[in-house]
Amino acid sequence: VLVGEHCKVCMNQKKEKPVLSGQRIKTRKRDEKEKYDPVAFRDAVLQGFNECGGDLDKLSKYLDIAGAKLDYRRYAETLFDVLFAGGILAPGGTIVEDVEGDRPYRTDFCLFHSGSDHKDLRSFYEVFFKLIRRYKYLDKSFQDELKKLILFLKGFTSEEREKLAITYGIFLASGLGNAACLSALFEDHLVKDGLALTFATHVFRAWLREKDMGHVASTLKRAGIEGTLMNLLPINKRSAETFEKHFKEAGLGSIVDYQKAKASAEVKRELQKEVEEMIKEEEPVKEMIVSVKDYTRKHGINEHEAVVMIWNTVMNAVEWNKKEELVWEQALKHLRVYAPLMAALTSNPRSELSLLVKIQEFCYDNMVFMKQFQKIVVLFYKADVLSEDSILKWYKEAHTAKGKSVFLDQMKKFVEWLHNAEEESEDEED
Repeated sequence: VLVGEHCKVCMNQKKEKPVLSGQRIKTRKRDEKEKYDPVAFRDAVLQGFNECGGDLDKLSKYLDIAGAKLDYRRYAETLFDVLFAGGILAPGGTIVEDVEGDRPYRTDFCLFHSGSDHKDLRSFYEVFFKLIRRYKYLDKSFQDELKKLILFLKGFTSEEREKLAITYGIFLASGLGNAACLSALFEDHLVKDGLALTFATHVFRAWLREKDMGHVASTLKRAGIEGTLMNLLPINKRSAETFEKHFKEAGLGSIVDYQKAKASAEVKRELQKEVEEMIKEEEPVKEMIVSVKDYTRKHGINEHEAVVMIWNTVMNAVEWNKKEELVWEQALKHLRVYAPLMAALTSNPRSELSLLVKIQEFCYDNMVFMKQFQKIVVLFYKADVLSEDSILKWYKEAHTAKGKSVFLDQMKKFVEWLHNAEEESEDEED
């Protein structure tokens, strides 16, 4: 029995396996890391490019097939470097030369050595389009490449920069590139030397050849750079006059109009913030009138635009009662205070009609005010914000479709009263 128990104990103990000296540990194939070798990838690509004989259709077919053999995902940057510049780009924009042997390290079959005509560059665009459509995972690397090339502009020749800019315009017009890459143009070294402005000019010219200004504006807005175009100019030349002169001479008047609109919108936002702050601080209306008039005069804001903005700001400054029977008392008290401010900005019929239409739209969009439209108009008539002629013109022809029947019905008796008052006035004059 003892011997049996002893045997059981021995069997339960783990015996160490003998290890042979020089034993080889086998590594799984998936754990083996292949050496990163962009030069070898470049050599393979260059050989394929040379076999295409300068034919872009053959190049597209080669890139389509080669993706099954070559690791595009790992060497995407190298692939795009070759397509754009003909070889691997070192920091700064120079081509990396091969120090070993006499093998070729670059090719002339690339964008930089293509024709400079818009049509030629559009043909080269098709190569990029077909490649990324076939291998969608290349898109992220392509966007990074677009930004990198802008940072390297100083290292390229003026001819290469122009070809690149035109191609960027085609990319952005076709939706292949992301306009966020243009943010790299605002780097100090590019702005200071005028490279940013020249490059952007070529981009916009090519872009507008493909699409209209609406497409350019919406794309810049999505990229978050719609209000930064003035920063393309060097600091010592950064003015609206210089911007306008440069782009008009380049035949890009639509860019000038766009910039003016953006600048005007920014100025209006600043005025709105200032008025909001003055209302919040309950500053005297007389002081507000002086401040607003000075600001609009200084920045060239039209009166009809200013009065609409003031109306919006004044009405948004209050949390209105949800009950129709109580909201008018609240509105009457509030509007009586700021009526003189709006009266100061309605010195012409256009301003008055703009305000009237805005009041109509406000009352339509805010249901609690649907029955208060006529009361607001009468209040503003008595406060010299709106004139008799403007009210009558609005009633006859200048109103909008929003709530038209409701508001015209509300105004019917008041308009009749205005007509009668006008006739009595004419009789007294006679």
